[in-house]
Amino acid sequence: MKETINICWLRRDLRLDDHAALYHALRAGRPVLPLFIFDTNILDELNPDDARVTFIHQEVLRLQQELKKHGSGLLVCHGKPEAVWNELVDKYDIGHVFANRDYEPYARERDDSLAEFLSSEQIGFRLFKDQVIFETSEVVKPDGKPYTVYTPYWKRWRQKLEPFFFAAYPTEKYFRHLYKGEVPVPPSLEELGFGQAKIVFPPRQDYRHKLADYGKTRDFPALEGTSRLGIHLRFGTVSIREAVRTALEEKAEVWISELAWREFYMMILWYFPNSATYNFKTAYDKVQWRNNKAEFEAWCTGQTGYPLVDAGMRQMNATGYMHNRVRMVTASFLTKHLLVDWRWGEAYFAEKLLDYDLASNVGGWQWAFGSGNDAAPYFRVFNPELQAKRFDPDLKYIKKWVPEYGTKKYAPPIVEHTFARERVLKAFKKALG
Repeated sequence: MKETINICWLRRDLRLDDHAALYHALRAGRPVLPLFIFDTNILDELNPDDARVTFIHQEVLRLQQELKKHGSGLLVCHGKPEAVWNELVDKYDIGHVFANRDYEPYARERDDSLAEFLSSEQIGFRLFKDQVIFETSEVVKPDGKPYTVYTPYWKRWRQKLEPFFFAAYPTEKYFRHLYKGEVPVPPSLEELGFGQAKIVFPPRQDYRHKLADYGKTRDFPALEGTSRLGIHLRFGTVSIREAVRTALEEKAEVWISELAWREFYMMILWYFPNSATYNFKTAYDKVQWRNNKAEFEAWCTGQTGYPLVDAGMRQMNATGYMHNRVRMVTASFLTKHLLVDWRWGEAYFAEKLLDYDLASNVGGWQWAFGSGNDAAPYFRVFNPELQAKRFDPDLKYIKKWVPEYGTKKYAPPIVEHTFARERVLKAFKKALG
């Protein structure tokens, strides 16, 4: 007779410490088998050289080694989740499946489908809050409706931030309950259909010293003034609770407010899932895009003749990272100077950014264009030249990524700023009345 086990399915939470679902699974009274699925519904949409798959694969192997120390292992599967779960139910006697909640539309559909399947097999499915401090209905208006403006959301979020909400889950106390059976060797990157990325990933424990001055340094792309924790929060290699605890110890209020922005956009996506592909403010649907493919290509490759825009695009193409201030400038430039649909830019960022997060990326793009909730007003058109003078006055960032700047080899401006500003304002006025 097979031993009954529980499975803890890891998704956006690639760690063993301070892990909500793993903690509850380990305390549930049965051996716990940790599981990770390389989901082909997602992988099939990616380029074979996508660096994020290398990052995930590295983290999966790291978890495998950690679990080995406790006489256990990580079961790594490759395929469509529905097919994988069919096989798992045949192979193991499963009591419950534990996982952390995910708020993106695809993840919600996947989990709803799995809940239905597991229920038909008399298997329990329990989901927990882990990737946020406050989820869905925990920070809402007094009438129970979601906030759609950030500032009042942030005030309520900060007011509610008590130690209970960021206390760590002491998973290590219960590692003796991990499943002790043999698990297959994880598939290699090549077996998954991907190559080894050459990008260097930021370390996950190297951000504390940056937090104290974050408010002063975060807008200057030439400085190492941001936490670079995005990829680790995206894939859960660092706990959001640990990040908040560290920020509070360092009195880094500005950085805490950025973590709240992240949750604000997740909440917006939860309540308004259509905003992933449609303008939050539907009046902006009437804006007439130019969608010039040659100009879009010049933007993608960093050849617009605006050095701060070009530096940002080249930085992202080369490293998978772009400084946040520059993300705003490049997004504004594409949508307002070139009148290219924000969805084109969002999709390109989705392809290139290591820390790509659907909620934050869509939120940021609609903010820049003006069609999002609590967005920049439509008449605010960033002047990339003034932004460069203000935030890269010594040209250190620009010269690093656009070495030909100031020579005849550098591309002339793709469009004149004053002309572009007047053109987009006319387009907005025509659409918005």
